[in-house]
Amino acid sequence: MYSFDIQRPTSIADAVAALATDEAQPLGGGQTLIPTLKQRLAAPSVLVSLTAIAEMKGVCTGDDGALCIGGGTTHATVAKEATAYPGLAALAGNIGDPAVRNRGTIGGSLANNDPSACYPAVALASGATIVTNNRSIAADDYFQGMFATALDEGEIVTEVRFPVPEKSCYMKFEQPASRFALVGVFVAKYADGVRVAVTGASEEGVFRWTEAEAALSANFSADAVPAAPSGDGMISDLHGSGAYRAHLVGVMTKRAVAGAS
Repeated sequence: MYSFDIQRPTSIADAVAALATDEAQPLGGGQTLIPTLKQRLAAPSVLVSLTAIAEMKGVCTGDDGALCIGGGTTHATVAKEATAYPGLAALAGNIGDPAVRNRGTIGGSLANNDPSACYPAVALASGATIVTNNRSIAADDYFQGMFATALDEGEIVTEVRFPVPEKSCYMKFEQPASRFALVGVFVAKYADGVRVAVTGASEEGVFRWTEAEAALSANFSADAVPAAPSGDGMISDLHGSGAYRAHLVGVMTKRAVAGAS
């Protein structure tokens, strides 16, 4: 590890001010950033830790019924306290291992937008709102490709607001070493229709499978899930071909619908 300075602000305002300096980078749970630093893929001169900001932690229910989760809330806390949204709580409880769940944060995961991360799927399938220190961004506008989001330089994910569906379920086919999703599918059924989001499969990152959404909005049954999408644009690597991942999208979607409650 190389030498760098670290700051631990206790308010969002102080964190934003610290990030305004040259080469400063925010640090959430560090589950992605620390390995990146060790591999010399990034070399910020200042890390701004967000772990001491109390106003960015916790789970509550908003006046509109949405489940509100602070950006600095760990996966373990989401798994324990997001009981109003069982599908989300179950997803959080199956991220990584206990060490990862007790350090990693929902805001850090969404800011990084790893193409195989779990939270992007639930945020997109839920039509969540990502709240930053500057604005509120609809999930449909937030995710912009592999590791790409609508966040501006120095912008912090302070809260995520999830409309709670009638039924939901997340199913992922894990890469056994990392426990990242080789393919993960989150299905959320609302009164006005069904949303289906897929992570781990596409070269463009998380995406909505609109054909499945239309079919399931008409008939919420595993038998209604359409044929698997094309393998075009799917990730091909040593873990599986694009065609294999496309097949898993269909399989995981059927399992998610069958398991929705």
